[in-house]
Amino acid sequence: MRRHRKVKIVATLGPVSSDEAMIRKLFEAGADVFRLNMSHGSHEDHRARHTVIRKIEADTGRPIAILADLQGPKLRVGTFAKGPVDLADGQRFRFDLDTAEGDANRVQLPHPEIFAALAPGSELLVNDGKIRLSVDDCGKDFADCTVTAGGEISDRKGVNVPDVVLPLAALSQKDKADLEFACELGVDWLALSFVQRAEDVEEAKHLAKGRAAVLSKIEKPAAVRAFDSILAVSDGIMVARGDLGVELPAHAVPPIQKRLVRACRTAAKPVIVATQMLESMIESPIPTRAEVSDVATAIYEGTDAVMLSAESAAGDFPVEAVTTMDSVARSVEADPTYRELIEATRQAKRHSVADGIVTAAREIAETTDIAAICAFTQSGTTVSLVARERPRVPILAMTPVETVLRRLCLTWGTHCVMTPRLQRFKEAVVQSAKAARDGGFADETRQIVVMAGVPFNVPGTTNILRIAPCDERLIYSTDPE
Repeated sequence: MRRHRKVKIVATLGPVSSDEAMIRKLFEAGADVFRLNMSHGSHEDHRARHTVIRKIEADTGRPIAILADLQGPKLRVGTFAKGPVDLADGQRFRFDLDTAEGDANRVQLPHPEIFAALAPGSELLVNDGKIRLSVDDCGKDFADCTVTAGGEISDRKGVNVPDVVLPLAALSQKDKADLEFACELGVDWLALSFVQRAEDVEEAKHLAKGRAAVLSKIEKPAAVRAFDSILAVSDGIMVARGDLGVELPAHAVPPIQKRLVRACRTAAKPVIVATQMLESMIESPIPTRAEVSDVATAIYEGTDAVMLSAESAAGDFPVEAVTTMDSVARSVEADPTYRELIEATRQAKRHSVADGIVTAAREIAETTDIAAICAFTQSGTTVSLVARERPRVPILAMTPVETVLRRLCLTWGTHCVMTPRLQRFKEAVVQSAKAARDGGFADETRQIVVMAGVPFNVPGTTNILRIAPCDERLIYSTDPE
């Protein structure tokens, strides 16, 4: 039987990974989910990539998830009359709403919302935090600052305000247009940027109307502080360490990552660890040892997925980057320490019949000779609960709902199988046995765990667990009609 990787790989598509040949290579190398970055490229670019992914899905018979990552509001300074300006430590500098081009003493910051939220002592970060300024005095249309970390500032550099909650919606007009486009296109997940509060997520879910699941990007300190309420209304989470590392000290990010991953596991919601995972592979065919360790750490923590950004979208070695992630994941998952850590950090809260059944399924699989857990689901919830247990055996997600099938491609340990709509439990057992054999998880000598809910095709009815042989003749000879 072939080994199946449990952690999922998200690969971002871009200029170097737009044609069918390259996207197919990324899929064959191990990509489970493709990310469309709405910050770059036109709607037609993304439509073309979506078409290619669905063609590869049809050709291979394997579901593929597509994630559209919304840009979010971008806070940027204006332009400078005479080009870039060097800001020295200790000098005074002003941001204001004046539309005149900037100079060595001031520049436009066309965001009155920022000025409304600032107070003396607030910090402004420019150009990914390379330049830092402390606010001395501010009003509704200006902020006088002292430079605490100098550097070159130039046209339209990004601005971060780490220590205040900005009165800005997570969805700009561009984001709303992109969200509607992505939902009409048929993406499976929407990644929401600039999340600061649970209400931001609720707005996106209202606009999505169930057409795509909503994944919240945790990239601001305010989102970390409000994480419990954000997680409660989100379908999934992305730990976006790039922006998080700009607005917080770098040393604060690893503990936050560990805490968020564990919280997502407990809540049975998928979590992606993202940003700069194999950054050097943008230009190098091999990663640094530190990058390999970073990817491995996320996997040891039990994350559902690890993500490539520029490495697969604009780098020189996109296929090698996916191959490297796949190799690291397989190496970690083969390590006995991995199982020890996963099982030591299992913190599931069990309150329902479904909770009890999935726990029993995992314990049976770990104490007997079980090849796989086959879970029938209408909404995806049962499979998510099984994945929360992080069982040692593969999880076969069985569903007749195509949208659910694709969304589950992001969930740890799952292998997604499309089924017809069933009416009887014996049909579910037969379908499970066939899927386990066809997928290379078992032969006719093995047994599987089958979970389902009766009546069929109704969400939230998981109430049956059965140990079944993979030999269909035994199923028919031992099961009553």
